[in-house]
Amino acid sequence: MRGGMPALVAGFVALGLLVGCSGRDAQTSRAIESMARVDQENMSELMLTAADPREAVEYFTRASEAEPDRLLFQRGLARSLARAGNPERAVPVWQRIIAHPEGTHDDRVELAEAHIRLSEWDAAEAVLNQVPPTHETFQRYRLEAMVADARRQWTRADSFYEIAAGLTPRPAGVLNNWGYSKLSRGAHRDAERLFAEALQHDSTLFTAKNNLVLARAAQRRYELPVMPVTQTERAELLHTMALAAIRQGDASVGRALLRDAVDTHPQHFEAAAVALAALE
Repeated sequence: MRGGMPALVAGFVALGLLVGCSGRDAQTSRAIESMARVDQENMSELMLTAADPREAVEYFTRASEAEPDRLLFQRGLARSLARAGNPERAVPVWQRIIAHPEGTHDDRVELAEAHIRLSEWDAAEAVLNQVPPTHETFQRYRLEAMVADARRQWTRADSFYEIAAGLTPRPAGVLNNWGYSKLSRGAHRDAERLFAEALQHDSTLFTAKNNLVLARAAQRRYELPVMPVTQTERAELLHTMALAAIRQGDASVGRALLRDAVDTHPQHFEAAAVALAALE
C-alpha cells in the first residue's frame, strides 16, 4: 500500500495538470474567438464606411452566406445595398433581420428608410407604426418627419423635424430637409431661416446654400447672402438665382446674374453660357 501511494499521488498531479491545461485551452479558444469577432466587427465597419459600395455588397454577401445567423453580416449587407443604390434588394434583407429573434427596433427603422428610398410611403408608415413611442432616436423621428411631409401633415412634420434636430449633434442635414419642406409649402422666410441655421452647423453643405438662394429668390431678393463659398460655388449659386428670377418673370435680372455667373466661374460655365445665349 505504501508503495502505491507515490503512483497514486502522481496520477492525481497528472490529472490536475491535464485539467489545468484543458481549462487554459478553453480560455485561449474563447479569447481567440472573441478577438475574431472583434476583427469581424471592425472589418464590417470599415467595409461600410470606406469601401466601394459594390465591394461591400460582395463582402457581406459572402459573409452572410457563410454565417447566415450572424446579424452583423445581414445588417452590413442591407446597409451596403442601400449605399449601392439598391434599396429594393435591401428590403427583404431587413425583413429577414426583423423576423430573427435578435432583431431590434433600430432594424425596423432601417427597413422603413429602405421603403422611403423606394417612395413606398404606406409601407414605411406601417413599419414605423410598429416601433413603440419609447424608441426615441434621431433616425426614427427624421423618418417620421419625412412620412408626415409626404402626407402633407405639416404640423406633425414640423414637430418631428424639431425633435430630430434636437437629438443629433450634427443637425445640418435634417434642418436642410425641414427648410426644403417649408420652401415647398411657400413659407419662404421660415425656409430661409432653417437653411441659414443648417449652414451654421455645417458651412460646407452646398445643398443648403443652394436652397437658401432659392428661398431668397422666391422673395425676389436677388443677392447672395454672406456665407463662405468657393469661386465655383459662387458661380453655381448665381446660376441658380438667375434661373429662379427668369421663372418669376424677372428676365433682365436673370440675364445680369447669368453674365455674373459666367464671369465668376474659374472655368467655362457651359450651363450658364447656354442659358445666357438663349436669352440674348
